[in-house]
Amino acid sequence: MEMEPPIRWIYLLYLTTGNNVRIINTCMILAGIDYSLNGPAICVYDTKRELKFANCNCYFLTDVKKYGQTFLKNVHGELFEPYSQDSERYDSISEWVMRICIGCDQVGLEGYAYNATGRVFNIAENTGVLKYKLYQQSIPVEIIEPSKSKKLATGKGNADKETMVKAFHEETGIDLHQEITPNKTHVGSPVTDIVDAYYLCKALYKTIFPV
Repeated sequence: MEMEPPIRWIYLLYLTTGNNVRIINTCMILAGIDYSLNGPAICVYDTKRELKFANCNCYFLTDVKKYGQTFLKNVHGELFEPYSQDSERYDSISEWVMRICIGCDQVGLEGYAYNATGRVFNIAENTGVLKYKLYQQSIPVEIIEPSKSKKLATGKGNADKETMVKAFHEETGIDLHQEITPNKTHVGSPVTDIVDAYYLCKALYKTIFPV
């Protein structure tokens, strides 16, 4: 007797604005990506579950060997691959993202900070490679302004990284700094990267499901 293929139930949300009706699939896998050359992080969330950190899976890249492990069961660190030139670096980081995000229905990517300084052209090149690979896999990208995720977390669109981490601690009860980098005297990567990715994922969710 032949087995019937499994059925994937699709739940649709109907949003009305004036005379327009927008149909949204509420069964989605979303990813918030805090993308950078030195500390990229990803937060993946399945909308079938309640939106909270414990129901997300987070990933980050690091140069520090002791951080290349799993923390709290849902935070996974990996080491950067060695590279000999910038293009090789862009390719390896973007391939890491694609490996994690294949199967996602949509990703949220932080927009450029227009007052940024330093290696801004390298940052743009690196991000461009990722956007192209996401396009090739037909994964929609929502660009989220940095102020939007910061305001979602803290109520202020210009919040600094320490304030973001503090807000995360208050929301979740999880002290990522103590869990991952207890020997550091200040809050930094990868903790700040994970927090940014989490709030980018939340901002993406609230963009898709504004009700």
